[in-house]
Amino acid sequence: MIMFSNGVKAEAVIFDFDGVIVDTEPLHYKSFQRVLAPLGLDFTWQEYVDTYIGFDDRDAFREAFRSNNKPLDQEELHSLIIKKAAVFQEVIRDGVTAYPGVIELIQRLRAANIPLAICSGALRSDIDPILELLCLTDYFYTVVSADDVATSKPDPECYQLAFDNLLSFSKCSFSKELTIAIEDTPTGIKAAKQAGLNVCAVSNSYSAIFLTDASFTINSLECLIDIKSA
Repeated sequence: MIMFSNGVKAEAVIFDFDGVIVDTEPLHYKSFQRVLAPLGLDFTWQEYVDTYIGFDDRDAFREAFRSNNKPLDQEELHSLIIKKAAVFQEVIRDGVTAYPGVIELIQRLRAANIPLAICSGALRSDIDPILELLCLTDYFYTVVSADDVATSKPDPECYQLAFDNLLSFSKCSFSKELTIAIEDTPTGIKAAKQAGLNVCAVSNSYSAIFLTDASFTINSLECLIDIKSA
């Protein structure tokens, strides 16, 4: 078990991906626009921030069609998801940026033998290439993505699965009460809390006033780097 500089203790840590480890939200937005604009279903960046952040690709496309009163069947939804995933791979070739402090935090937590996981609404095909680019592939015992669950955040299914997998794969004993989920959106906070986890919110995507349901809020993961054994 470790203790962060604010006195919070942790036996395990589960990271969200987009908006916590990497700043990929603008890249996802750009990818959605390339797919949806030819259909007349594009939306503004502010609409993306207000409505779509926190959705997985399935729910984002459903919302885009719903808000424009257009039907969307499963076959077309599947086709759109595949198309957007291919566009995203093109977009990330220009590079991605890790948030300040996050790589050092991940390295220090693993050096302290803290089991780590990722719980994300992104597709696994979006996550893996970025982890490889950042040399973080081997730091996580499990990665739960949109491919692994039926419903996106704020449903707690993803965090429950991430916790169960982490408990199993790490072969360590730890409790939900001392497992910290690191999130950047209200929907992610709700999912983690409903799964019974403590939540650290980082105000990368939303102002702290929208993150008050978290156990505690920070403005950068650099605030957590100073850890010690507890």
